Amino acid sequence: MPAGQEINQTFSPPLALADFGSFYAGGRQVRIEGRPPREIAFTRTASLPYDPNGLYHVEQAYVQYFIPAERRHPLPLVLLHGGGMTGAMWEQTPDGRPGWVQHFLRQGHAVYVVDNVERGRAGWTPFEEVWPEPPIVRNAEESWSLFRFGHASDYARRSAFDGQRFPVQAFDSFIRHAVPRWLGNNDAALAGFCAALERIGPCLVLAHSHGGEVAYRALQARPDLVQGVIGIEPSGFSEAVAPASVAGKPFLFVYGDYLDATPLWTRLCQAGQAYAEQLAAHGAHVATWRLADMGIAGNSHMPMMDDNSDDIAARIGGWIRAEAA
Repeated sequence: MPAGQEINQTFSPPLALADFGSFYAGGRQVRIEGRPPREIAFTRTASLPYDPNGLYHVEQAYVQYFIPAERRHPLPLVLLHGGGMTGAMWEQTPDGRPGWVQHFLRQGHAVYVVDNVERGRAGWTPFEEVWPEPPIVRNAEESWSLFRFGHASDYARRSAFDGQRFPVQAFDSFIRHAVPRWLGNNDAALAGFCAALERIGPCLVLAHSHGGEVAYRALQARPDLVQGVIGIEPSGFSEAVAPASVAGKPFLFVYGDYLDATPLWTRLCQAGQAYAEQLAAHGAHVATWRLADMGIAGNSHMPMMDDNSDDIAARIGGWIRAEAA
């Protein structure tokens, strides 16, 4: 175990799975031409000429799935990560507790975990002919304030908001989740996610932050497949809402605490409320949880990692059983 890293394991009865596996979905092929070959060495003994020109497959999504032996809900649950992160965010908390993958499996859901275009095991391309802009990676200082662990001015001494539920002592483990992201790839992300949904079939989507825009756009693009959306502090939405895509479907919006800590979150909450009202006006069944207003104080932008993550997962599972049966 690396020095300074604590593992807080919660032991539960073993999970019984009927099946698990993974697949890639979507993407396109591109041919790279005109780049100079060079000599490379990928071990101390293996060196060879490398020609970067040729045919590549890009913009695919990677999906890992788990099917419980006892399914208690007919619709699979698809977990879609936020910006600059991967499906690993659902697997385990930074301080070593079980993640929402395990929680929803124990509730009887088939669970599909997506690494969308350019993230994690979906892979990425270094060629500007494919993605012309450079990527960004979120740094620790930005994560601290943007995810509402504490004020930006308090990062250096790691002084969190009063009552903060995120395991701040494991913050250095958390920032290992950050991966490159290309800001101009939202359309590609939508296409990759829709290709994954075509393999999965009708489902509920649980999307975090930036994943909200992809999920809500997929709802409009493939209303036959997206049967409802649980938005965990979504930061983006679909521009248009077709009544036939949303009428009669369940939607849940979940927000944590400290929402007035930055102007950005004030704006995002207002945008989320406006979108929820638009869904409801077209016949959707919409619920909005502001956890602090419900007496559940201290949650950050990462409720799937906060110290009450088990309770939040149980509450969401109860909502699914009541609204999406």
